[in-house]
Amino acid sequence: MEARATAKYIRIAPRKAGQVADIVRGKNVNEALAILKYTPKVAAPVIAKVVKSAMANAENNYNMDVDKLYVAEVFANQGPTMKRFMPRAMGRATTIRKRTSHIEVVLKER
Repeated sequence: MEARATAKYIRIAPRKAGQVADIVRGKNVNEALAILKYTPKVAAPVIAKVVKSAMANAENNYNMDVDKLYVAEVFANQGPTMKRFMPRAMGRATTIRKRTSHIEVVLKER
């Protein structure tokens, strides 16, 4: 039995979100939330929110015990990239890629 939650089109680069995801993968849910609370990365509160959402899904939809849950999988997949342009010297323009990510959390019972 597993519970999932997904946050899509988050304005964080997937590489930066993946660093935070690697920290909490395999941890108990309460331990993961405690780690995320004190992690000084931009992606930490977003991933914490998705973990809490997955916890609520597990408790309400699947009647799973919250104390036995652990973070089985965390993905930070690439979403669509917004392309913006910045003026440069001699009338040229450079592309700026504002990357987005889809963050998915899967919780399972021990």
